[in-house]
Amino acid sequence: MTSKAERFRIKRSSRAGRPRKADVARYPGGQIKHGETEREVRSVAIAARQRQHFSGMKGVDAGSSFAGYTLGRMFLDGKLTAHEREAGDEYARQMARYYSLTGIPFPSVRAQSLFSVKGFEGETTAERTRAARAATNRMMELEGVLLKLPDGPRVKTTVFNVCVMDYEVLRTMPEPQLAWLKRGLTELHWHLGLSREKAAV
Repeated sequence: MTSKAERFRIKRSSRAGRPRKADVARYPGGQIKHGETEREVRSVAIAARQRQHFSGMKGVDAGSSFAGYTLGRMFLDGKLTAHEREAGDEYARQMARYYSLTGIPFPSVRAQSLFSVKGFEGETTAERTRAARAATNRMMELEGVLLKLPDGPRVKTTVFNVCVMDYEVLRTMPEPQLAWLKRGLTELHWHLGLSREKAAV
């Protein structure tokens, strides 16, 4: 038989907190099993992205793959054309290839795990050496293209910071800096041979 104090403790604990949810799958310990679907998780992520990056903007597809990085968001904002975005994507791809083949850690902190940053193990094959040399030559070629433009160092730095470093603050860059970015991306577009019709841009 339970004592009066025990009955009082049971009665008080049964009233504490909110009532348990009914008809919910639970683990043996009593915790609710979370069975979120991919659609629910995606909708939460898209709503957060809409709030953070596109608040007050109507008609922007926050679920688009372009909304996940600064260059793509500038394209969705209408500041860059599809040709310029495509050139920036290809430039970033070439730079990522250069960093991965030469063993240099990717410079953007957001793109890596800080606790596993290291070069490759020193095991080099003739094929890897050839690929690293080709990627290095390609990187220097693209940098040369940008540096030959008027205001070349500024153009190169702006393109690198937007496309590779992915600095969100540059999404609201002033007009002169945006002109440098557009100049660099347009030149890269033609140099990389992404379009044959120059009049289309």
